[in-house]
Amino acid sequence: MTMPYHKVNVLTGFKSAAEMKDPKALAKIIKRAERPLLLIGPRALSVKIGDKLFLEYLVEIAKVANIPICATAHTKGKIEELGVVPASTYDIMEILNRLKDPEWKGVRGEGNHDLVIFGGFRTDLGNQGLSVLKHFAPHLKTITLCKFYFPHATFSLPNIRKDEEWKALLEGLIDELKTS
Repeated sequence: MTMPYHKVNVLTGFKSAAEMKDPKALAKIIKRAERPLLLIGPRALSVKIGDKLFLEYLVEIAKVANIPICATAHTKGKIEELGVVPASTYDIMEILNRLKDPEWKGVRGEGNHDLVIFGGFRTDLGNQGLSVLKHFAPHLKTITLCKFYFPHATFSLPNIRKDEEWKALLEGLIDELKTS
């Protein structure tokens, strides 16, 4: 069993996140989704992977897979600087409440999302938000792209100690999403 970053969240009930180390498998899950959504949190603005911000990887993933972005906190301005207009801007608590509602029409008004990808959130907030969705939004699957294991997600990256490994995984994911 992979240990989460916050050891207090070890007991997640009978269902824990599948640990994803293969970019090809992650890309397959994302491509299979009908209405994915990418939630970008404020840590994506400050975490660097090599010479690029985590935000730049997330925006590239959204571009190549045609995934709408929900900008949270103060991320909208930097996302727009990278040439992408977020489909929506919500507070993290507000978007979590919307996602719980199976009748919500989604950020584009096309229907609720079936896959939500998280990136750039504090681990404690991310764990709690994912726990809410796990228990109160059974219609959703979730993926985390941060370098920490989130036990309440449906799919999570393992705890990655070296940024080179994280960078290789994210770049591999982008490459896999580019191929049809």
